[in-house]
This record gives sequence, structure tokens and C-alpha cells, in this order.
Amino acid sequence: MVNINILPHFMKYMGSKREILEDINLAIKDLNIESEWFCDLFAGTSIVGCAFLDTYNICVNDIQSYSAIFAHLYASILQKNISLNFIDELQERVNATVAEFDYINPNLKFDYSSIRDYNQLIAIETAQQNLITKDFDLGFSFFVKNYSGTYWSYEQCKWIDSIRAVAECYKGSIKYYVIMSALIFAMSYASQSTGHFAQYRDVTKSNMNDILIYRGKNIWNLFCRKFEEICNIPNLNIDHQIRISSLDYVDCLRTIEPNSIIYADPPYSAVHYSRFYHAIETLVQYDHPVLQYKGRYRENRHQSPFDKKSEVESAFVKLFKGIKDRKSHLILSYSDTGLLSQNRILEIGHSILGRAYKDDIKTKEYIHSKMGRSDEYQHNVHELLISFKRI
Repeated sequence: MVNINILPHFMKYMGSKREILEDINLAIKDLNIESEWFCDLFAGTSIVGCAFLDTYNICVNDIQSYSAIFAHLYASILQKNISLNFIDELQERVNATVAEFDYINPNLKFDYSSIRDYNQLIAIETAQQNLITKDFDLGFSFFVKNYSGTYWSYEQCKWIDSIRAVAECYKGSIKYYVIMSALIFAMSYASQSTGHFAQYRDVTKSNMNDILIYRGKNIWNLFCRKFEEICNIPNLNIDHQIRISSLDYVDCLRTIEPNSIIYADPPYSAVHYSRFYHAIETLVQYDHPVLQYKGRYRENRHQSPFDKKSEVESAFVKLFKGIKDRKSHLILSYSDTGLLSQNRILEIGHSILGRAYKDDIKTKEYIHSKMGRSDEYQHNVHELLISFKRI
């Protein structure tokens, strides 16, 4: 397994399995099988799949497009670095894009430094939110128009749009994945929301000072910090294939090789992940979606059947059928707080896989974060690692 300490993290992700990678590794070893392929079926930040790049050919899949950005980044940067000097070229292009935006929109200035009271902050935030009604001439202005005064300030959105515009010039190359990954980090850590993008915080007298702190965060500085970290990742001698996809899990299962080890970490709560990370998805796709509700969600955001009480059983049925059809092995991550009980998951698995498979269950106590800004948003859960080995 790759030393995960050399793999940087890029966003505050509720479903991250970084902390239990060793337990996943042990579960794989306990299968005691020889397999050429490992598939991370619900990859999220792609950390699990890419942690095994030195051991297996890897399939990394997630229906959310941002996941593929991280997979491409890890796979590329572990084998070939880019020079830190590239930041000079990048800064010149980004500065020029920002300057062009300022030239076209000279009257758009929002100065937080002069704010002294709650009413002033409300006024400046509202003025930025009203930009949603303004037409902008530049193609890369979606975040300025739709997110100013919400998760980010106008100034922060201007830099997000500008860096994203420059990233497009490098699409398809390792530089593109480096830029996008560093930008996702900067966005995540500059946002005034509670670690995700379910909703931005309304200004109150009690939180105004904290919001001002986040409004003061510099997108370019955060970007450069992560960019430098990425450039310093050591190269590894990796001689394995990697296949990266953004498919529905059922479609992905149809593409895998027989005797693969499938790691499945499906959603387990009634809250859809796309609600929390829609802004990152929009950054990657930059497809000018219709936005809805206060949270500015994508109209067409993905909603997993694993998050729906009425569909979760049929979703597991399809998962087990896909495993059986491809004559492969499964390691399933699930929480004891999930929509489906451990016993019901086993019942479904046994009914479909039958005696051709042997199961094993491991339990790991795990601190789960709900991404708030206080300790009450963390609680202990038991992570279930349920293995189904084809015999």
C-alpha cells in the first residue's frame, strides 16, 4: 500500500476513509486471494483506490466528476512531477484574467476592511448576492454571478473563476489536474460554510466575526500552498494500470475483470452527498447549471438510491448481482447507523451470492464528522467491513 502520508487531502469530505485505510488493507489481505485488479466503486476523494496503486491494477469510479480529478492527480503525480516554476507561468495568466475582469467591471468593489457593525456586513453581503441578476460578458464568471456573498465573497469568486478559466488551457494534461485539485482545496478552505456546501451561513451578530475571517481568506494564497505540496510529492516506481471512470455503480460493475477485488463504500444516510459537494461538481463541469434553493444546488444533481429508504434494498440487490455476475470479491464499508441493518445486508448478500461466497465481518470504531464548527458535530460510529469472498 502507498504511504498515504505523501498523498495530500483536498477537501473536507464526510465520507473519507483515509483514517481506516489500514483496516481496509487488512480486510484485503484476509481474503487471501491472488487478483490483478482492485476496484474502488464509490471512490469519493479517490484515496482508497489510489492507495493500492503499487499493488494492483486499479479501477477508480464515482458518478461525481470531481472524484476523477483526484484520481487523475494521484495517478499522474506519483509517477511524474511538475516543476514548481510552473507557478510563475500560471500566476501571469491568472493575473491577466483577473485584470481583464476588473477592466470590464470597474465598479464592482466590495470592501470588507471598513466594516464595523452587523448592518454594514449584511448590506455588503446582500449587494453581492444581488449580482445573480447581472449579466456578465466573460465566459468564466459563473461563480461571481451565482455565488458572490454566499459561500464566498465576490473577490474570492473572481479568483475562483479566473483560475478555473486558466485551468481550461491545460485540460487533458497533468497540469490541469494539479490546478483543479489545488483550486478545490482553496475553495473548500475559504468557504464560510460549515465545511461543506449544503448551505452558506446567514450573518448573525454572533457569527459575523467568524464570517469576516473567512471573507479575508485569499484564494490565490491557499491555492499556492496546496500547489507546492502537490509538486513535492515523491515519485514512486508504479507499474500498474489505472482506469478512471464516472459511471453509475451498476454500469461500472459491468466493465470490471473477473476475480477483481471490489471495494464498495456506498452512501448510508438519507442525505445525498451531492447536496454537500454540488459546488465542487459545478466547478469541475462548469456547465452553467440551473441552480436551486438557498444552497444554490445544481438542478440535476445526482441522488443515490442508497440514500433513499424506498430504494436502498434494491440498490444492494443490484450491487450483489453485479459482484456475482463478474465472479469477483467484495469488501463493503457500511455504518451501523445506515439505512439498512447489518443483518439485512447479510440476508440480501446470502440470497444472491449463495454458497459460492463466504462472508466475514469486521467492526471498526470510527469518529464520524458532520462537518460542523464545534465538537457536537462529531460522533462515534461503528464502521462495518463486510467481506464476501468467492470460493
